[in-house]
Amino acid sequence: MPSGGPLKIDTVVIGAGHSGLAMSYCLGDRGVEHVVLERSDVANSWKTERWDSLRLLTPNWQSRLPGLTYEGDDPDGFMTVPDVINFVNHYADVISAPIQTGTSVTSVCCEGDRYQVDTDRGSWKCRTIVVASGSCNIASIPAIAASAPSSIAMITPLDYRNPDQLNKGGVLVVGASATGIQLADEIHRSGRPVTLSVGEHVRMPRVYRGRDIQWWMDAAGVLDERYDQVDDINRARNVPSPQLVGSPERSTLDLNALTGIGVKLIGRLAGIREGKAQFSGSLRNNCALADLKMNRLLNTIDEWASENDLDDQVPSPHRFLETTVEDSPPLGLDLTNGQIQTIVWATGFHPDYSWLDVPVLDRKGKIRHDGGVVDSPGMYLMGMTFLRRRKSSFIHGAGDDARDLSDHLMSYLNNAAAITG
Repeated sequence: MPSGGPLKIDTVVIGAGHSGLAMSYCLGDRGVEHVVLERSDVANSWKTERWDSLRLLTPNWQSRLPGLTYEGDDPDGFMTVPDVINFVNHYADVISAPIQTGTSVTSVCCEGDRYQVDTDRGSWKCRTIVVASGSCNIASIPAIAASAPSSIAMITPLDYRNPDQLNKGGVLVVGASATGIQLADEIHRSGRPVTLSVGEHVRMPRVYRGRDIQWWMDAAGVLDERYDQVDDINRARNVPSPQLVGSPERSTLDLNALTGIGVKLIGRLAGIREGKAQFSGSLRNNCALADLKMNRLLNTIDEWASENDLDDQVPSPHRFLETTVEDSPPLGLDLTNGQIQTIVWATGFHPDYSWLDVPVLDRKGKIRHDGGVVDSPGMYLMGMTFLRRRKSSFIHGAGDDARDLSDHLMSYLNNAAAITG
């Protein structure tokens, strides 16, 4: 630990989640001297910010990182939260990552041709820095939440653990991506009637033609699509997470499954005024668009299967029932009559860069970068959605991104050394 002045080192990696550790492995493999700074413990967010029943959306066989693959006896299962914590901790041990835990970064700023990283346990000076502090540090709560009646309890997925936390009575879940549909399902099954506010979403079956949808997307190269191969990367990076759940039954959890158990669907929450929640009339259109995009994905899979002579080895192509929506879903909901006791804001997350004193943030508070190469020489980003590939946000996507970016980082260090030398 640095004392008596900043300690010089080639690279500082901020964050000891799977992305930061993958980068650590690649830097070590390339002989780059580095340290990994972690504000708490390895895999901290999995220990402190996940609900009890959560499982990974990806099957176990996809849980692979540079230097480590899944070695268990349930490759088609889905890791629980304790499983993920053990997996990431085991990875840190296997690769002997140079981690400094319990070290909160308080400031990162430029000092000439280096960066100064100040922490609550000393300071570092480095030529390169990797920001791997996570994309889900803060729950995104819309401003309209401030207009909700004071009688309504509100909670985010970062604080939710299980339905027992919630008041008895109805629950409004706002957001129908992976998090929203899973919480709506669990809460409704607990005996609390759920109304689900649905905006833009990505519908996806768990199993298609006898194989996990992730197997098809992996095999057909969908997950390897690069950031510089899509027409609108900003749009691609903001696509909602798919409506998937990891369960031992490999069940599909979509809007039809939720209405089948009694969850009520309503449109996107547009506002709250005088105790009345107001919803858009776009529910039917949003569902139809999600159905259309799902079928486009299935068409891509079918074409790939035919081109690779798999049609005789798997069941025939088929399509799923379109999303069922009532003819005239209500456009309003009274939040003052006691029927709704709780609002769950499953409206996304965003990173926390309050400690980053380098001018690299755009007007929305996101780091400007080109495939993880940040708009500041020697700075890199890891662990974000579609960073370099469609799979970037998954555990198995960190490896390829870390290899690419560590190569770029090492070239930067070599060029800097040649100039100064």
